[in-house]
Amino acid sequence: MSQKMYIVNMITRELQLPGQHSFFLFGPRQTGKSTLIRSLYGSPGTIYYDLLRTEEYRKLSARPELLRAEITGVMSAGSRIDHVIIDEVQRVPQLLDEVHALMEEVQGISFILSGSSARKLKRSHANMLGGRAWTYHLFPLTAAEIGECFDLSRALRFGTLPGIYLDESDSNRSESLRSYVETYIREEIELEAQLRNIGGFLRFLPIVAAENGSIVNYSNVARESGLSLATVRGYYQILDDTLLGFFLFPYGGSVRQRVVRHPKFYLFDPGVTAAIQRRLSAALEENDGAYGRAFEHLLIREIKTINDYLRLDLDISFFRTDRGAEVDCIIRTPAGRTIAVEIKSTRSPASSHTSGLRAFAENVPDAELILACRAPRALQLGRTLALPWQDVLAKIRELHHDAEKREGAGRQ
Repeated sequence: MSQKMYIVNMITRELQLPGQHSFFLFGPRQTGKSTLIRSLYGSPGTIYYDLLRTEEYRKLSARPELLRAEITGVMSAGSRIDHVIIDEVQRVPQLLDEVHALMEEVQGISFILSGSSARKLKRSHANMLGGRAWTYHLFPLTAAEIGECFDLSRALRFGTLPGIYLDESDSNRSESLRSYVETYIREEIELEAQLRNIGGFLRFLPIVAAENGSIVNYSNVARESGLSLATVRGYYQILDDTLLGFFLFPYGGSVRQRVVRHPKFYLFDPGVTAAIQRRLSAALEENDGAYGRAFEHLLIREIKTINDYLRLDLDISFFRTDRGAEVDCIIRTPAGRTIAVEIKSTRSPASSHTSGLRAFAENVPDAELILACRAPRALQLGRTLALPWQDVLAKIRELHHDAEKREGAGRQ
C-alpha cells in the first residue's frame, strides 16, 4: 500500500453510515466512497460486487438475476451474509429489482448501493426501493476530517478530493485534476446524461467555472456558449443531479427591500473548478480576487457538507438586494434561528466588511451576524462578530448538539 493510500485509509470521515440498514451512497468519483465502504463493511459476512470491473459488469448486465441466485446460493451453503455491497450500481439499474426481491425474501441482509449519482437510475426508471434504502452523499474531504494537517492554501488551489489533496506533489495534483476533468467529467457526463451534443457541454463548462459562485444568468451563458436557453438550463441540472455542482437559492424570508430571485451555482470542488478554468499552474495570491472567491467557495461547500452529514435540516441560502447589498450565506435552523454569514478572506476584518450584514439585519432584526475570515481570533464589530473561519464551522456543527438537547428535553 502506498503512503498516500495509507493516509487516505487513516482519515475518519464525518459521514455516519448505518450498521444494519440498507442505503444508497452517492457522490462524485474519487470522493472516497469505495474506501469508506470497505473500511466499515469489510467483515467476512460481506459480499462485494464492483461494477467497474469488466467481468463483473458484463456478467450482471447480461443476467441481473445472477445476483439473487448467487446470494441465495451462498446462504443455502450455510454461509452467513450481513452486507451485500454493489459499487457503481447505476451501471446496471436492473439489479435494483433483484435487490428488492431479496429484501422481500431474505431477512438480516443490509444492501449498500454506491454510485456517482442517482440521475441515471431515475432516468432509467430504476426501482429505487420505495424507502427501503436510505440515501447518503459523500463529498470531498472537509477541513475537520483532514485535521491539524489541513493546509488552506493547498485546499483553495487544488481542492480536497482525497487522493489529490493528499498527494505530496503539486505537479501530480495538477495532472490528476486535469485528468479528472478531461476523462471523468467528459466521459461520465456523456455516458450518464446521454448527451448528444458533448461539444456544446464542453463549451458550457468553462463558462460555468468562470461564473462559479455568481448569480446564474442563463441568457448570458446561452449566448456565450452558443446554446439554447433550454439546453443551458438542462446542463446546469445535469451538474446538480450528478453532484458535480449545487445551487444556492436566494433568501426566501419576508424582506422589505427588493431581492434577487435567481440562484447562485457552485461547482463541487475548488480544485476541479481551477482545472476547468486551466489555471492550476498559477499559485493563488492572498490579495487576489481569485483567492477570495476560492475561499468563499470552500466555506460554502463546507457548510453544505456539514448540513448533509449531520442531518441538520438547515435552510441555506444567500441574500442580495437589487442595490447590491449581499450576504454570502443565510442559515435558518428548524427551530427558527437565523444566522447570517458573510465570508471574507481578509486577516484584518473591519466594519467596511459588514455592510451586507447590516442591510440584512434591517430586515431580520433577530439574526445573528457573523463575519467568517482568516483573523487569528474573534473581534466584535458592532452587531457583527468576526470569527476565524474554523470557529464558524465549529459553531455550525454545534447546531447538531442543540438539536439533540431539544430532542432530549422533548422526551422528558
